[in-house]
Amino acid sequence: MPVKKRSGSEAEFPWWLVAAAGLGAYFLYRIVTDDLAAQVLVTVSRGIQVTLMVSVLGFAMAAVLGFLLALALVSRWRVLRQLARFYVEILRGVPVLVLLLYVAFVAAPGLVGAMNWVRGGLGLPEMGVRDFPLVWRAIFALTLGYSAFLAEVFRAGLQAVDAGQIEAAKALGLSGWQRMRLVIFPQAFRTILPPLGNDFVAIVKDSSLVSVLGVGDVTQLGKVTAAANFRYFETYNIVALIYLTLTISLSLILRRLERSLRDRAQ
Repeated sequence: MPVKKRSGSEAEFPWWLVAAAGLGAYFLYRIVTDDLAAQVLVTVSRGIQVTLMVSVLGFAMAAVLGFLLALALVSRWRVLRQLARFYVEILRGVPVLVLLLYVAFVAAPGLVGAMNWVRGGLGLPEMGVRDFPLVWRAIFALTLGYSAFLAEVFRAGLQAVDAGQIEAAKALGLSGWQRMRLVIFPQAFRTILPPLGNDFVAIVKDSSLVSVLGVGDVTQLGKVTAAANFRYFETYNIVALIYLTLTISLSLILRRLERSLRDRAQ
């Protein structure tokens, strides 16, 4: 039996969102009526800024690097394609947590050592490992890890554009940059937006892993607070509530943007 497709105006009412909002309101009520829980919320909420900074900067840098990698993956030069494929497959095969630890405690000290060797040759004072903040080590690790995934997203979107339109753009005398800016990328963007949105939500959740480095995000402040007051149930409920609020809000915004682009295309 064929399934009837719903238009944007005929979409199902989001009962799941009503249920989630009701559950969130219940927990929020429990928090504001409990002095200790309210204090925990204030303390843990201070990490939201760090969580968002790590997520946004990591995703933005990963998107730029991933797009460059995607261009290399579809390049006519075999060496460039193979180098990009090597990077993508290796980085996709390493867990984000392992990558965070490797960048923080192996790559960062090695980079500082290399920079000190150069600075020593120039007669400049040496840098210390602490001059490379842990939060930036975490951002670079997320950038490296997610750039490999975003490269595949961009590659699939670029290759989904009809070859006939690219040939037509060439026939009109458009340069490679003009073809990419005016023809290829606008069409590819509609294809890659949903997976890009999913990866952005995923990096917000994976940003909680930076707590293993002692970065003061929501998870780290939750761990410290729970260790101090022994109220693990309330503290981690608040941590979960903050992450759910962030991820569900982002998902709804991205879904609205996707629907708007789809309606505009029609």
